[in-house]
Order: sequence, then structure tokens, then C-alpha cells
Amino acid sequence: MAIKIYSFIFAMWILMLIGGGLVVVFVGPFTLAQDIDPIITSGVKVITALFLIFIWLFTLTKVKNWIFKTDIKS
Repeated sequence: MAIKIYSFIFAMWILMLIGGGLVVVFVGPFTLAQDIDPIITSGVKVITALFLIFIWLFTLTKVKNWIFKTDIKS
């Protein structure tokens, strides 16, 4: 059981590092045209970051279910 918990924590950290890297590399330098209000650009960045968070949480839930599926037998 301990190996499953450690593997889940390892997968969680890997997903956080990859997600943070994607946000820094792709979302951070993203800009729209110069004549568009910076608040709109920030809103697009926020929506993109929230979408990535949703994908990462969904992926982490699937990984959790895959790792712990043998323990839940009813």
C-alpha cells in the first residue's frame, strides 16, 4: 500500500512540474495585439490557466483511480 501512495505522490509532483512549466512557457509570454486592453489579455491568460488546471485535476483523478483501483473491490 505504501508504494501506491508514494507513486501517487510522485505522479502528482510530476504533473505539477509539467503544468507549471507549460504555464510559464506558453501562457506567460502570451500577448494579444497592442491595441487590446491588458485586462482582456490577462483574462485570456486566466481562462487558459484555469482550463489547464481542470485538465490536470482530471488527469490526476484518473491516475489516482488507476493506482488505487485494486484496493476498492466491493
